[in-house]
Amino acid sequence: MKEKKDSSKKDLFRTLGVWLLLFLGALMLLQFLNTGGGEKTISFSEFKRELDRGNVDRVTIVEKEIKGVFKDQINVAGEPVLRFKTYLPYEDPDLVREMVQKGVTVESRKKQVFWEIALGYLPWLILLVLFWIFMARQFQSGSNRAFSFGKSRVKVLQEDRPKVTFEDVAGVEEAKEELKEVIEFLKNPEKFRRLGARIPKGVLLLGPPGTGKTLLARAVAGEAGVPFLSISGSDFVELFVGVGAARVRDLFEQAKQHAPCIVFIDEIDAVGRLRGAGLGGGHDEREQTLNQLLVEMDGFDTSEGIVVMAATNRPDILDPALLRPGRFDRRIVVDRPDVKGREAILRIHARNVPLADDVDLETIARSTPGFSGADLANLVNEAALLAARAGRSEVKMADFEEAKDK
Repeated sequence: MKEKKDSSKKDLFRTLGVWLLLFLGALMLLQFLNTGGGEKTISFSEFKRELDRGNVDRVTIVEKEIKGVFKDQINVAGEPVLRFKTYLPYEDPDLVREMVQKGVTVESRKKQVFWEIALGYLPWLILLVLFWIFMARQFQSGSNRAFSFGKSRVKVLQEDRPKVTFEDVAGVEEAKEELKEVIEFLKNPEKFRRLGARIPKGVLLLGPPGTGKTLLARAVAGEAGVPFLSISGSDFVELFVGVGAARVRDLFEQAKQHAPCIVFIDEIDAVGRLRGAGLGGGHDEREQTLNQLLVEMDGFDTSEGIVVMAATNRPDILDPALLRPGRFDRRIVVDRPDVKGREAILRIHARNVPLADDVDLETIARSTPGFSGADLANLVNEAALLAARAGRSEVKMADFEEAKDK
């Protein structure tokens, strides 16, 4: 529905633009004809000479300006002239009588100052309006790029979207157990408030790349049935000073509008690293962004139902102020899965993959030590691609072996 409205607006603008251009062209043509397009300014002496020769066909007199047409074309300074324009250097009451005697058609008009000014300036005014409309549309397009530096690039997953739950996450059973407390708080906050308990404001997920930190955070939101606001740490940092801090403020404003919800900041080390280590000392953009993040985390109460989750694989470079109690005071390690975890992950990713009878996921799990969840997902996908390339309807054990050796 929204796309239809946008397309109809574009068609309307396009139609208006075409009509404005046609109107502008008509005005310019009218101005050209009104000024006697193609007229050549000649001297009064030249006009008198041609009048004496009887070569003047008709004239129009507007105050001291004379416009007219010769019977036969003449040459003035090497240029052919048929339509001419000249000016009276002095009052000559006998000139009209002389022209009438020579058989010249004489017409007199009043000078229309208003219409001359209007016809002179209106085309440029329309061009200015067209330029203004074009610039206004440019500013509006792309989510107001020229004025949207302070808007956060947060992605909001509403609770009515297809959910990711703990059934879609495997190999991190300890982390899931610790996060069940957060889920319970989002589902039933009164249970904790009654006893004066305070849920952690921030949960920091630590672990190597590909171990499922983002998936785990989405699963928490899915289990709790609340919106999931996701953003990357690098989205806060910009070249312009103050943009990152403005985006942090906008992020938490949106979180309050969607509360209860989960705010997930991926790769938080991009913005939360130790202060004073940058090239700009304490005044660079990244540190201002971090300061604003610390202020915002202090500024909301857990009773609002906002839980901030973040992920990083470099906890050693994070600023201590970010890790103190009251901010990210709950740290959960998401490590690479063991054998049972790898087998469970393989079963999840192979749910929609037709497997041959010779496929043993336990054997594959034992032969893939050190694989993360992302590695195992890629392994299943590569095996399915190999089977499809070979034209088979099922994925065999040999496909997994070949995919593993890639």
